[in-house]
This record gives sequence, structure tokens and C-alpha cells, in this order.
Amino acid sequence: MQTANRSRHDVIIVGARVAGSATAMLLARLGHDVVVVDQASFPSDTVSTHSISRSGVVQLRRWDLLHEVLDSGAPAIRQVTFHAGGESVSRVIKEKSGVDLVVAPRRYVLDTILAAAAERAGAEVRAGVTVTGVRRDGRGRVVGVSGHDRAGAPVELDARWVVGADGLRSRVASSVGAPFTEVRPANGAAQYAYYEGIPWNGFEFFVAERSFAGVFPTHHGQACIWVCTPSADGKAVRRRTGSRVEAFGELLERSAPQLAERLRDARRTSPVEGMLRQPNQLRQAFGPGWALVGDAGYYRDAVTAYGISDAFRDAELLAVALDRALTGVAEEEAAALAGYQQRRDQALREIFEITCHLAAYPPVPTFVQLQKQLGAAIDRQAAALAARPIPGRRLLATA
Repeated sequence: MQTANRSRHDVIIVGARVAGSATAMLLARLGHDVVVVDQASFPSDTVSTHSISRSGVVQLRRWDLLHEVLDSGAPAIRQVTFHAGGESVSRVIKEKSGVDLVVAPRRYVLDTILAAAAERAGAEVRAGVTVTGVRRDGRGRVVGVSGHDRAGAPVELDARWVVGADGLRSRVASSVGAPFTEVRPANGAAQYAYYEGIPWNGFEFFVAERSFAGVFPTHHGQACIWVCTPSADGKAVRRRTGSRVEAFGELLERSAPQLAERLRDARRTSPVEGMLRQPNQLRQAFGPGWALVGDAGYYRDAVTAYGISDAFRDAELLAVALDRALTGVAEEEAAALAGYQQRRDQALREIFEITCHLAAYPPVPTFVQLQKQLGAAIDRQAAALAARPIPGRRLLATA
């Protein structure tokens, strides 16, 4: 029986932003019955500095979505400038792994593009649904979710697999009791706001003692201006100034005075957003009938601006594993999902380690060297992704 608020599917995905919609899109392209639910409606924003590195751009190109992101008005960024120790070095982004650009689309644009792509592939996307918990069968296997719609009416969805893509404070992860497998110090803060009215020349990064600031040009001639610091510094400035805006201005003056000076001729177009304490943690990625993807399963400090690229990679790893679990014999399910966790943990390791080192804010020369290591690690990951077969490519080619 199927009603407006009860149905059965191959996969239920809780959370329809970058990780959830990408996973839904790929599973639907592979021919599976997928429903993805989110308490928000799209377009809507979320806290994110939203830079997409080369490896993430490779994923968008492979999935045939890069043109949509660029057509939305997000500028193609082909120059990166580093400011450190009184010197500025600009570099053109060379073509590698089939791409010669990076991009920073606003999340209300990017998430909407991905949700629409999931729908085009055949997934059902349901907005305004709040999931309150999972449901289990007599053996303890997760077999669905419970919640309510915007009007408060109960919702029950059944599926062979439930995926939590519902962010750092994942209700699915807590409901299934997904344990943490690794927890590192959470000592970093990141804050940002949007500005317009002056020209932006690509991505810019400003390295100073105990701080890292930058510019990500985005839609409508605006740029995301951000500053990362140790949590203790961010909290101390917030307490002393008593205002997010004043604290942000003071941190920018300290971290990137030349950028702060340029912003005197710009106009701030948003509140100051961000987090004063960012976890660095991994959770177990799967269990009987459930799996986690994106921030629900792995969260890292924003100092490397790699969250979206991580989410894209892991969405594909999970979609391929679930395809194997759904189409193979029951005995292969655990092996397929164990393979997902193993590949996820291997793929994230190098950049996770660099992130944790950067989030400790070592002296500037060490910080700069770590940034170079980060760039090389991203290029290696981009090359590995570009070499992978594209899930659902046959279906995509005939769409």
C-alpha cells in the first residue's frame, strides 16, 4: 500500500544537499528506486564557504553537471594568489585530470542543481519532511524511517537501505548509534561574510601567524570573504567585541590587513556566519540496513575547504557499494558496505591528516609547506577520480 505519507523503496536518503542528492542521483542512474527527503525546501542556504577544489570539479564534469554550475553564473576561477610573508604569488590553474578551473557556487544554487539532477535521474525528492528516527525489524536491521511532514502529519518510509546524509548533527547517525572511529582535537574556527562592489581576481589566500583568510568569488559579483583561526582566538575576539561583525572585522585586520583595506570600498551583503569550534571526526560508515555519507559520517575543519569535494567522492563510493548490495546476493551486502568504508577511509586519509596539521596553526613557513602538500594531494585525488568508470554512464548517455 502506498499513500502520500507511506511508501517503500530500495533506498531512503535523509538529507538532500550535496552528499545526499549526489548519492540519490547516482543510484537512480543505476536504476534503483530512491527517495531523498529533507526538512528544507530548495533553493535554501546552509553554512558553508562552498569552494569546490579540482577533485570536486572533476566529479561535476564526470556527472555532466559542471556546465549547469557554470551556467548558473558561478564564475570559473582560473587564477589563485597566495599572500604570505609580505610576498604575493599568483598562479594560473593548469589543466589536469580534464579540468582547468575551480569554482565556488552558493549553496542555495549548487544544492538545487544536484536535487534537480537527482529528480531527472528518477529519484523522488521530498522537501519539508523531518525524520525523527529509524525503524528496525525483529532482527535489529534498519528498515525505514519515521518522521512528519510540514503540516505535522506522520511519515513512514520503508527501504532496504537507509542513508544518513543529514550533516554534522545527523539524526540518522545518532538513531543507529554509529560509533566514532576517530576523533581529533576540535580547535579551529571559521567565519565568513559576503561582499560586493569591488573586482575579484580569482581565489586568494592570506597566510599569517595563527590565521588563514581568503576570497572565493561567487554569484552576482559577490565574494565569500572568510577567516580561519584557532577556536580560542575566535572566541576571545567575540567576547571582547560582543558582536559577530566587529569580531570578524578585527580578525580580518589581524589576518589580512591588505584585504581588510580593500573591503573598505566594498559592501557587506550578508550577516557573518560560521563556527567557532569545528570537529575533526570519523564515524563508522555502515551497519545492518544503514550507511552514512558526507558530514554525517566524516567531518573536518574548514581550513582546507574540502568538504564538498569529500562529499562528492564519498557519494560515488557509496552509490557503487549500494548498487552491489542491492543487485547481489544477501551474503555480499556486508562485504559491499565494508568495502565502501575501507575505500572512504583510505581516500580521505592524506587530506584529513593535512587538515588536522593545518588546523593546529603551525608557524607560517610550515603552514605554507602544508598548503603545497595539500595541492599535490588534491591533484592526486582528482587524477584517481578521473580514471574511475562513471556510475550509470550507459543510462546517462541515453537520457
